[in-house]
Amino acid sequence: MLEMELRNCRTCKRLFNYMGGDPICPKCNEALEEKFQEVKKYIYDNPGQSAPQVAEECEVSLKQLKKWVREERLSFTDDSLVGLECEKCGKMIHSGRFCSNCSSGLANSMNAAFKKPQVTSVKKPQTSATGKMRFLE
Repeated sequence: MLEMELRNCRTCKRLFNYMGGDPICPKCNEALEEKFQEVKKYIYDNPGQSAPQVAEECEVSLKQLKKWVREERLSFTDDSLVGLECEKCGKMIHSGRFCSNCSSGLANSMNAAFKKPQVTSVKKPQTSATGKMRFLE
């Protein structure tokens, strides 16, 4: 049986049934999604803007803007001087949490950790075609 839990919304402090994810109520989540669409349109219309400029023009926190980039909902262009740091090595990236080298390294580590061990087969001794026992004289 699924048990729901009551929590206070991080944004408006109202009680709501928490189902997982960010602890914000459906009303605030809808408003945040509308703000995301506004930011997305602004970036599309003004591709050369930096993250602080976008945050200021769209009246959204830089922290929220970076969160959307980390979630890969938004990304900086490849020629942009602005970006985020890879969480593992610190290299400048334009979207996500890790650079391509670190993400492939993490994927290889995960594959190695979950790789099935190879089972060596045990050879059975050959028996005669008749299946009877033989004695040496």
